[in-house]
Amino acid sequence: MAKPVPAKTTKNAEKASAADAPVLLSGGNPQIAKGSGDGPVQAYIAAMPDWKSEIGRRLDVLIVETVPNVQKAVKWNSPLYGREGDGWFLGLHCFTKYVKLAFFRGASLDPPPPVASKAGETRYFHIHENVALDEAQLAAWIRQASQLPGERM
Repeated sequence: MAKPVPAKTTKNAEKASAADAPVLLSGGNPQIAKGSGDGPVQAYIAAMPDWKSEIGRRLDVLIVETVPNVQKAVKWNSPLYGREGDGWFLGLHCFTKYVKLAFFRGASLDPPPPVASKAGETRYFHIHENVALDEAQLAAWIRQASQLPGERM
């Protein structure tokens, strides 16, 4: 007859919970295992610190509403969004003071997102705390970006 397994003590439960929590890398970017699909992306968003998690949830909803069959993955500790067989058009990344959207063909968007990149066509949009999002403009960029050839990563 098997012996009953003792219930976890509060101290052990706290240790297990802390061990299961994602590590935040420099700048507060969550370290999430690489993976395809919605699950890893939702784990990343849930692990985003402070106000950034709500921004991540809102962006994810906006992207899915704008591109209904969007493909999702986490690579290099960043959620990526793309079209099946066509590569990635958008990435998301946490920094200490903002959330960065990377439009991989952003130089082709009208108007282009405001922050230039060293990587030719890539353009960035930074989202800071307590700054209202222009969701219509974001949706327009997302729609345009989803119709361009994506990055193969």
